[in-house]
Amino acid sequence: MYALAYRIGQRRSKESRLSALGFRLSALGFGCESLEPKAESLYPDTVPELPEVETIAQGLNKRVSGDMIDSVWIGSRPQPLKSPAVTIAATLEGGRIVRVHRAGKHIVFDLETAGEGFDKRKSSGRKETRQAASLHRARERNAQWIVHLGMTGRMVVSDPAAEIAKHTHLIAKLSSGRELRFIDPRMFGKVSVSPAGFDPGGVEPLEVGEDQFTALFWGRKTPIKSALLNQKLLRGVGNIYADEALFRAGIRPRRRAAAISREQYRKLHQTVQEVLREAIALGGSSISDYVDADGEEGFFQLRHRVYGREGEPCLVCRTAIKRVVLTGRSSHYCPKCQK
Repeated sequence: MYALAYRIGQRRSKESRLSALGFRLSALGFGCESLEPKAESLYPDTVPELPEVETIAQGLNKRVSGDMIDSVWIGSRPQPLKSPAVTIAATLEGGRIVRVHRAGKHIVFDLETAGEGFDKRKSSGRKETRQAASLHRARERNAQWIVHLGMTGRMVVSDPAAEIAKHTHLIAKLSSGRELRFIDPRMFGKVSVSPAGFDPGGVEPLEVGEDQFTALFWGRKTPIKSALLNQKLLRGVGNIYADEALFRAGIRPRRRAAAISREQYRKLHQTVQEVLREAIALGGSSISDYVDADGEEGFFQLRHRVYGREGEPCLVCRTAIKRVVLTGRSSHYCPKCQK
């Protein structure tokens, strides 16, 4: 099956026979399907945020850093591929995984590549794409494999003998004998490759200083919750942690960013970083089907003070938590504690 450097568009016949409830693997990534039916998620459209992606990246780094990618299989569906399939396969094939880390909401595999994949592709007579040509010129330098999980994407480390889950879009066979599999039922996740130096845009919230943080939002007319979710400003912060940080800072999500004082921004800067670090330490929030690198659920959802608690009493003042919709996203707040 892996005789060539890559297989593109070839579907294994047994995949079509898999049940939607499929398999149980030792999960490494966003979710692990059980053999038992699951109850419908309360938040089916929840996207993994910075703490969940950080937890997954750390787990992957512990398990696969130093391993070599012997060969790659890519499915026929184009939706999950942000780079051309031939470029992805040629870049990954023969590469050594130096490190796995997070950039915004992306999982980034740093690779040492020798470039043999490009030589094989050229000798097969395939036409070289512009991106492939760029990577070919840079083949002696490092490259990066970038994965965005979307809503339902997962990266799992699996035994090759394990059944292939439905909606598996990429399989990287490792020299250790294991496989890295990218699975995504809804296909909102994306897989791409690039030369080293991937930048998702925005500022890293765990590294930004107070003055720079304030400058990002100062004078903006949009609601502060919407501004916090703008990945071009602050990368990685999503719905859950924006709600929780705003509650701790005492700021309502509908407040215009321009109407917030410097002292309130100082507090918000502190609470954003506080909430994110607490969530990472607890393995993220398992409010959908998220599990960490060891197949374990996160526990930060047990510390949610407002998110997902509409109608329940505030843990500080006992006022009922309210829910509003801003730019299509649910926002939760306490009408008494937040002004």
